[in-house]
Amino acid sequence: MHLLVLVVLSIALMVVDARFTLLKPLRSQMALVLMPSYTISDFPQRMWQGVASQFGSRTELIAENEKLKTEALLLQGRLQKLAALTEQNVRLRELLNSSALVNEKVEVAELIGVDPNPFTHRILINKGERDGVVLGQPVLDARGLMGQVVELMPYTSRVLLLTDTTHSIPVQVNRNGLRAIASGTGNPERLELRHVADTADIKEGDLLVSSGLGQRFPAGYPVATVREVIHDSGQPFAIVRAVPTAALNRSRYMLLVFSDSRTPNSAPPMPRRLRKRLIARRRARSMAACRLPRRAHLPHPLRRARLRQPLHLLLPPRPLPLQPHRPLLGRDTDEQYP
Repeated sequence: MHLLVLVVLSIALMVVDARFTLLKPLRSQMALVLMPSYTISDFPQRMWQGVASQFGSRTELIAENEKLKTEALLLQGRLQKLAALTEQNVRLRELLNSSALVNEKVEVAELIGVDPNPFTHRILINKGERDGVVLGQPVLDARGLMGQVVELMPYTSRVLLLTDTTHSIPVQVNRNGLRAIASGTGNPERLELRHVADTADIKEGDLLVSSGLGQRFPAGYPVATVREVIHDSGQPFAIVRAVPTAALNRSRYMLLVFSDSRTPNSAPPMPRRLRKRLIARRRARSMAACRLPRRAHLPHPLRRARLRQPLHLLLPPRPLPLQPHRPLLGRDTDEQYP
């Protein structure tokens, strides 16, 4: 009975609230009174969501942080590669500009090795005999001469630098044409001029260029800049020290100068075996052309005797020149022919 009364009362309140506005103030007051209960009842759920979101956000932040670190590392590597490519582009542009000023034909080579011996200054490049490189070929970079090729291999070559103690190059002062010999000292930053007279017109800052004497290095290429000139009144020669213009211990790309008719596009050299076969074939042909006539028609003893004779006796005799007929004159003629 009580339940039925409550049900009827509830239905009546719902109808009155839907049809009329009499219960709106009461509903507002009831909502205000019940608000703390709503908050208390919703607190456990909000607390669970906050803890879950906190741990989830930490995990996501850690994963995102690792991802960003990986991307930053990759970008830094690309940036370093880009910096290296930029420097390489600058060096190649310098080489292109220097090759445009060179009249001879050139080919770009790359440094692939350095001689570990500290007492020799030699480098290894990636161009060899198959590329048309020859012994003594000049090598330069974007700033000046570096050295010459001293050892050939099929695909690589060894270059002797200017600063090696066994290397010397004829130079001249670009200002007045004074000739001298620049020798290596073993120091990659210094050259010395040998036997320069104490009264010679040379001073600090003079540019030394190749003179072309000896026909090994082309004339006019920068070699070094004079750094120090020491005059000693008690010595017949001055001490002249110079700094190479080329970056001998820093250049990675260099130019091979083809100053003769041989170019890098010419045919590769003939293999050694084929060259030997060709020489043997030519010798056989020349020997066949010099052989004696066949002697099969001669009797056996005669042929054997003839083979024992010297070569000049086997040749046919030369015909004697015809002499004009001269009549006999004088007393003998009258006695012989009365």
